Amino acid sequence: MSRKSDKKQRRGRGGAGQNRAESEAFLKKNGSKPGVITTASGLQYTIKDPGTGKSPDEWSTVEVNQRILLANGTIIKNTYDGIETDTFTMAEAIDGLKEGLVLMKEGGKFRFVVPANLAWGKRGSGRTIGPHAALIFDIRLEKVIR
Repeated sequence: MSRKSDKKQRRGRGGAGQNRAESEAFLKKNGSKPGVITTASGLQYTIKDPGTGKSPDEWSTVEVNQRILLANGTIIKNTYDGIETDTFTMAEAIDGLKEGLVLMKEGGKFRFVVPANLAWGKRGSGRTIGPHAALIFDIRLEKVIR
């Protein structure tokens, strides 16, 4: 494999073994930082701003601003740069966000580090999220719609 194609592989979806190693190393390092809370499921979160509004439940629809990254720093999505937010039902969310968003209040901003088993697991998603990839969400809960 040439160096050029090797670089491309590291920046893209990544292989299962590579993603698992990067994800596990990132989770271990992140979990030891001050202020990081780790739940029983392995979800890690940091409260940047607690917010003051209402919290969603499992039947809610939420509006959020979010930046989603891979453990290697690759940005997958960033609504903070645009004018539109993301709106989705809690039923549509990955397991890590289902668990994390209910901890938030409107106006709050959290950082979630979602292990692969609470995200897209061994199958990944599309061309961007490879198998066994942990995800980082910098997320502001703008509104609980219902």
